[in-house]
Amino acid sequence: MSRPILVFDSGIGGLSVLQEIRKQLPGKDCCYLFDNARLPYGALEEQELIAGCVALVCELATHLNAAVVVIACNTASTLVLPALRQRLSMPIVGVVPAIKPAAQLSQSKHIGLLATPATVKRAYTHDLIRRFAHDCRVELFGSAELVLMAERKAARERLDPVELGRVLQPVAATEIDVLVLGCTHFPLLRTELQDYLGNKVTLLDSGEAIANRVSHLLPAEAALSGEGPLLQAFYTSEALTSGLTATLTAHGFTTIERLPPGSMSSSRAD
Repeated sequence: MSRPILVFDSGIGGLSVLQEIRKQLPGKDCCYLFDNARLPYGALEEQELIAGCVALVCELATHLNAAVVVIACNTASTLVLPALRQRLSMPIVGVVPAIKPAAQLSQSKHIGLLATPATVKRAYTHDLIRRFAHDCRVELFGSAELVLMAERKAARERLDPVELGRVLQPVAATEIDVLVLGCTHFPLLRTELQDYLGNKVTLLDSGEAIANRVSHLLPAEAALSGEGPLLQAFYTSEALTSGLTATLTAHGFTTIERLPPGSMSSSRAD
C-alpha cells in the first residue's frame, strides 16, 4: 500500500468528502476511519472529544504512514486541528462550513447554515460569518437529528418523512436562497433536503473545496495495477449493521474492520 489519504469522521458522513477526493485522485489509496462508538460528536464534552479524536487519528495515521489526514467533521475540525498538527508531521486538512462561497453565491444576501448544535454555537463559526458574510443575513439552524437520520440512511433503514419535515420546517419558513450544509453527514441527505426545500434553495457543502486542497497537496497518481487503489474502512463500535456494511462495500471498500482502542500499538508490540 502506498502512503494513503486518511479521512476521519465521527460517523459515515465523511464519505461525502471521500467521494469528492476520489473523483480528483482516483489512483490514490484511501483509508476511512469513523468513530461511530462515540457518535454523535456534538453531544460530547470538548475535552473528551479532543482527547479521543487525537488518540485515534494519531494512532492510525502513524501506523499507516499517511500522506495526508483529512478531518471530515465540522465539529471536530473546530477543536482538534492544533493538537493534531503538534503530534503529526503530515499535512492535516480540516472542514470549514462553506460560508464564504454561500455569501458570494446568494442573490438575496439571505443565507442559512444547517449544522450540528455544537458547530452552530462555536465561536469559530460566528467568526467565519463576521469575516465572510457580513453583508448577508444569516440564519442558523442546529440539528443533531439529521446526523442520525443520515446514519440510518447509510444503514439502509427507512427515513421518517414526518421527522424530517419537523427538522426542516424552520428552514423552509425563511426566505434564504442558499443553505450551507455545515456537517459532512448532511450531503448524504441531499436528495431528501432538496425535495423538501425545493429548487429555490441552493444547497452548498465543502466537499469539493476539501478535495481541491488535498489535490493541491498530492498530485494525481494513476493506479499501479489493474485492480485499482486500496480502500480500507475502520470503525470503533462493537459491530456494524448489515446495511451499513453493504453501503461501505458498495462504495468500493476492500476491507472493513474494527479498530479497538490501542490496537495499532498492540499489533506493533506483537
